[in-house]
Amino acid sequence: MTTAQWLLNLGLLVFILGSNLGTRTVTGRRLVLPLALALLAGILLLPDAPALGNDTALAAIGACAGTALGIVAGIFMRLERRSDGSVASRAGAAYALLWILVIGGRIGFAEAATGWASGAVRDFSISNHISGGESWTAAFVVMALAMVGSRVLVTALRWRALPVRALPGGGGASHAAPRLPVIPA
Repeated sequence: MTTAQWLLNLGLLVFILGSNLGTRTVTGRRLVLPLALALLAGILLLPDAPALGNDTALAAIGACAGTALGIVAGIFMRLERRSDGSVASRAGAAYALLWILVIGGRIGFAEAATGWASGAVRDFSISNHISGGESWTAAFVVMALAMVGSRVLVTALRWRALPVRALPGGGGASHAAPRLPVIPA
């Protein structure tokens, strides 16, 4: 793994933990920003992703794993409606540990694949028709993007499902759940 790849992974970890740990107000912007950054990362990192042999299947496995991990991350983030009607998210140790294990696992795999386990990864790739290191990199990028996307989706769905508080004195609903921005497919 290059120094740039190390810095990218560690920077991603710091950004994710720094922007989500503790209590944060949930807004449309807090949901759209990670999706926009994931889309930008996909455009920058996946334009020449290999699609030979089982490369696409490997990327699909990465997408499935990322989706499952993102759902878990979304569940690890608590949501509650405040008395003023806003919604707060709270992420703690379980959330942090999940992200540390996932990003650490990617780093560990990359280091092993270019070091002590390079022969085993090469043999596995050959026997499973995976074209090479670029395919593994693309699968891990797809996994990361799916993890971010599914975590945001779980958060948005849970936000929308929170009960609406009534005004004191029976005056009806005081704070309807805000409309989420529509993101074209």
